[in-house]
Amino acid sequence: MNQTKEVHNHLIDACKKNDAKAQMQLYDLYCNAMCTIANRYVKDCFIAEDLMQDSFIKAFQNINSFKGEVSFGAWLKRIVINNSLDWLKKRKLEIVSLNDEVYERVEENEDWSISHSLQADFIVNAIKSLKEKYSVVLSLYLLEGYDHQEIAQVLGITEVASRTHLMRGKKQLQELLKEQNYVEGY
Repeated sequence: MNQTKEVHNHLIDACKKNDAKAQMQLYDLYCNAMCTIANRYVKDCFIAEDLMQDSFIKAFQNINSFKGEVSFGAWLKRIVINNSLDWLKKRKLEIVSLNDEVYERVEENEDWSISHSLQADFIVNAIKSLKEKYSVVLSLYLLEGYDHQEIAQVLGITEVASRTHLMRGKKQLQELLKEQNYVEGY
């Protein structure tokens, strides 16, 4: 494990010196994972690839600001997510703020009974099939671990809207999984 970290640190130091070979090695290490992350948000593999490449360019241009407080992968992932969200905002992602009445229902009905044969890829694809405003919030919350305050800040919505989109997205996801016989009665 330490050897891998040393290799990463060596590559990052070389990238700080504009070493193109080191940049290509870091790119090769992370490109597939970062493309997958971008694709979760934009739902188009070609756009996701462009966003991933733009993120690497931005990362290499700002590599001197990388202090190693988090792993390089986590730092790069944040750049990819922000680029993906910026792309969605440019497309004028429709996010509607809702009233407190809906907010109160968010925490209800959290007990899901999911079939053990369900694969993670199927869930990710099911999330991607939802309306954009729901899939983005679900991805940020469930897959990336953002809280409602962070989601609200990143998307420029209220925390209530974030909770509402999460609740509605979960409901649609449950219905979709139920249709596929993956979720038992709720």
